[in-house]
Amino acid sequence: MRARQKILVVEDDRTLLETLEYNLNRQGYQVLTVADGLAALQMARQERPDLIVLDVMLPGMDGFEVCRILRREITVPILMLTARDEEVDRVVGLELGADDYLTKPFSMRELLARIKALLRRVRLIREELVAENGVAPAERLTFDDLTIDLARCEVLREGMPLSLKPKEYDLLVFLARHRGQVLSRDLILERVWGWDYGGGSRTVDVHVRWLREKIEPDPAHPVRIVTVRGVGYRFEG
Repeated sequence: MRARQKILVVEDDRTLLETLEYNLNRQGYQVLTVADGLAALQMARQERPDLIVLDVMLPGMDGFEVCRILRREITVPILMLTARDEEVDRVVGLELGADDYLTKPFSMRELLARIKALLRRVRLIREELVAENGVAPAERLTFDDLTIDLARCEVLREGMPLSLKPKEYDLLVFLARHRGQVLSRDLILERVWGWDYGGGSRTVDVHVRWLREKIEPDPAHPVRIVTVRGVGYRFEG
């Protein structure tokens, strides 16, 4: 029997928390619930959920800080919830590493659809790493001092592991697997973030900038992720 996917819900509104737990259980997920930021960190570290639904406004430690800390430690999709429909909140959340954003009040149908889309995207990326072009699970992609270990989802530079956000890792793998090809921002956005992602192509530029700071010998003069003016990017090994 296939194990149920585990979802951690972090929400301090008891009524909403119980509603989310009930509906997610009905969909066949194993649901973990906590009501504050510190408890969320502890639960995420202990249980390693498949996805986290994370409210922004939490007692003790807000969702932004929880997201920032978790992104340094584990690779898991994070869907953030907020009561404020302000662009700055969405930008901050996404730049901290959240994978999606939903504004309250929201329909349960939309929330469930977004959760399914995030989980499906993670599964497809993993399957693509194994199946695309005959890739074996243990394959490593090596470019001079840069190594991408696909089996361990780890990136090494000069033998030292790099701390990458999940989307930085996904983006790097996608670019590296298409080495030498010119890839448009729209294509990258669709393949890495998914066709249903609500953000714009600037998301790609921001993540490319972050990646360059970590993998380029001189981020101001990139030689690995090269900009193709007016189109997008090309990875050079």
